[in-house]
Amino acid sequence: MKKIRIGVAGLGFIGPIHIEALRRIPGLEVVSVHHHNDAIQMKAEQLGIERYYQDYDTFLSSDQLDCVHICTPNFLHFEMAQKAMAQGLHVVCEKPLATQISEAEELVALAKSKNRVNAVHFNIRYYPLIRQMKMMREKGELGSIHTVLGSYFQDWLFYETDYNWRLEPEKSGESRAVADIGSHLLDLLEYITGLKITAVMADFNTVHKTRKKPLVPVETYSGKLLKPEDYADIPIDTEDTAHVLLRFNNGHTGSITVSQVAAGRKNRLALEISASKLSLAWESEKPNELWIGKRDEANDLLFRDPSLFHTEAGQIASYPGGHNEGFADTSKQLFREVYGAIRTGRPQAEWKFPDFTDGLRELVLAEAIIVSNKQQAWVNVP
Repeated sequence: MKKIRIGVAGLGFIGPIHIEALRRIPGLEVVSVHHHNDAIQMKAEQLGIERYYQDYDTFLSSDQLDCVHICTPNFLHFEMAQKAMAQGLHVVCEKPLATQISEAEELVALAKSKNRVNAVHFNIRYYPLIRQMKMMREKGELGSIHTVLGSYFQDWLFYETDYNWRLEPEKSGESRAVADIGSHLLDLLEYITGLKITAVMADFNTVHKTRKKPLVPVETYSGKLLKPEDYADIPIDTEDTAHVLLRFNNGHTGSITVSQVAAGRKNRLALEISASKLSLAWESEKPNELWIGKRDEANDLLFRDPSLFHTEAGQIASYPGGHNEGFADTSKQLFREVYGAIRTGRPQAEWKFPDFTDGLRELVLAEAIIVSNKQQAWVNVP
């Protein structure tokens, strides 16, 4: 089997996660990496990758790459994806796909014209129980959905001394918590329910109006502590928390809350779906359990076990029941489908992975939420 040659751009928090997942799939080889600063050699050596580049154009044109993974700060995604596709490469991009709707629309059109496989890393879809929920809905086991609730809580920005490039709008975009973690949540709600969000009512809050920016590099989630003289005071305009009411195209409603300042919540996405036959509840910090709520009989707790799943959900579980799978496995399962499309040449529409159109959809939702917060009013989603 000929190996597919892959380059990964960006070696902060998420880039090495992509690399680890890719290395778990037969027939793939990460041959080179790109990073924007002088740390590239050290990072490449730590990852055991011999070919590394600080210049992105050189990275793209070297080593006969087949596919590029873009794991850089948000403001770089558009130009990097555009250049990669212009050279005929397949592209896997971190979310958000871009920082402007017009940019995402251009990438969708470019991917179609170049006939290149394209994907956005909405990896949370790939917990097996998430797909089981989707299949239960598709097979009519839930009935009609009337209430959808979701939350995504983290605490990595809890202190005013917590700082990251995501706090800077020129790098991350106008929204932070909603565009960063909220995009995963919104994607899941539409993916599982099959519904479309038609209107939003949002209210943002910035807990730390000023944060202390380190004057020396600190990696995301590293937890490093610096001295007072190592910081500069920076005003913050993006949201630490957000509450959003939702209206769906079936006439019913829901809501989400996101926060990056919730002490003790390291990375907890939770959702609950209430329907005419059953209710379902799931959370990412207990990803191998699905609560099934019933009115006239005992509630159930379904544990991750492919032998008990619908076939489509069992396909993204690698191990039998009792052998837990978690966050690292979600990227592996997503990439298995992406590279299945690349290797077989089967039309992308036959696969289930999130693509550039899903990335565009999340930008459209985020923009409506931003406008709603500014206007303090309901805003229709285009």
